[in-house]
Amino acid sequence: MNIIQRTRTYWLPLISLAIPAMMESLLQSIVGFVDSLFISKLGLAEVASVGMANAILQIYFAVFLATGTAATVLVATYTGANDSQKVKKVISHSIILTIVIGIAFGILSFFFAEHMFRLMGANEHVLQTGIVYFQIVATPSIFISMMFTLGAIVRGTGDTKTPMRIGLWMNGIHIVLDYIFIFGVCFEGLGIIGAGVATVFARIFGVILLFIHLKKKQLLVFSTNMWEFQKSVMLQFVRLSIPSSMERLFMRFGQIIYFGMIVRMGTEVYAAHTLTGNFTLFSSIVGTGLATATTTLVGKSLGAGQYNEAKAYSLISIVCTSVMMTGVTFLLFLTSPLTARAFTHNETVISLIVAVLGVDTIAQPATAIVTILTSVLQANKDAKFPMYVTAFGIWAIRTVGVYMLGIHFVLGLIGVWLSIAIDNYVRAALLYWRYRSLTWSGGNRIC
Repeated sequence: MNIIQRTRTYWLPLISLAIPAMMESLLQSIVGFVDSLFISKLGLAEVASVGMANAILQIYFAVFLATGTAATVLVATYTGANDSQKVKKVISHSIILTIVIGIAFGILSFFFAEHMFRLMGANEHVLQTGIVYFQIVATPSIFISMMFTLGAIVRGTGDTKTPMRIGLWMNGIHIVLDYIFIFGVCFEGLGIIGAGVATVFARIFGVILLFIHLKKKQLLVFSTNMWEFQKSVMLQFVRLSIPSSMERLFMRFGQIIYFGMIVRMGTEVYAAHTLTGNFTLFSSIVGTGLATATTTLVGKSLGAGQYNEAKAYSLISIVCTSVMMTGVTFLLFLTSPLTARAFTHNETVISLIVAVLGVDTIAQPATAIVTILTSVLQANKDAKFPMYVTAFGIWAIRTVGVYMLGIHFVLGLIGVWLSIAIDNYVRAALLYWRYRSLTWSGGNRIC
């Protein structure tokens, strides 16, 4: 088999799994945009309320996503090993853990919503609307956590199309219900409360569809022995999910700190930083989709004992992701002098967006390596090292760098994004060193 055939053998499965995952992320982003558009018609207090609620929910998502990542890794591993009984056992335990976590976060949301909003500095007007909205969307956190985990289970089997299709239905219903409940159709609109109700109904619908799919594929079995608690299986989840959730929490809390520094740089600077996120979202969608595919394929290869195959998938994914993320960002950089005007006519803000996208284009190869190698290490059940690297990078390099370059040396937003680029390159180097030196879970070294 020549190099072109060999590359195609690994490249095609990677792309075929990644594209539906990318489409799913894109659909979610579109719904988020439409949701924001509807809520913006209600007033600034409502926009601020939803923004604060979403900021808190991002912390929840970090934990739920980590549980989902653990489910993907374990399901992919045992699917690769053709151990259907173990797959079903993993699925039942992941659902049990997800229910417990979802209920815990729901109780926290209901009783401590006001404390969370006051901690974030919400004024009285925002408190009045924000607390009710947050309690509506976050008290049934069990449906959020189940969405993450059930979708992750399906992807772990090598099926990324079903979550995309379900996401299409769910997001379509979300948009329709959003309009009906917010503005009213043959009844008075419920405003921000309606937005919360629409979100919850859409999530319940998505969870039901995922359950039906798992049951149809005979992956969800309601027999006593499959739901009997097994300590060894639960420990695998804990060992994978805790470091993964901590890694994401380190990232979130670090962002809160350096976002505060960016606010100090002025309204135009913070506006440019926020608007740049609308552009970089597209490269993030590419990276997330390819990372999902990589986790599944590497996990299945390791489960089957195909260590050379796991290595091939990881290396091709690094190259593919680096090229695609850099290409997308470079295209956005070239067109940004025109496209930025869709968001603002402030020339200072536009100039900053263009400059920042130029810096981010240079950083994309490192961002891609970090994204993929984190997934590869987690697929090899090495979740602690990415956690340590993220903690070091975010707090010792990025946050310190934002202060030093952005504030102390007065480089402003350029300094902020240079710090982000330096952080990504350092983390990429550390993760690649780990990748080169690690031993696969079956005992074979990568090199």
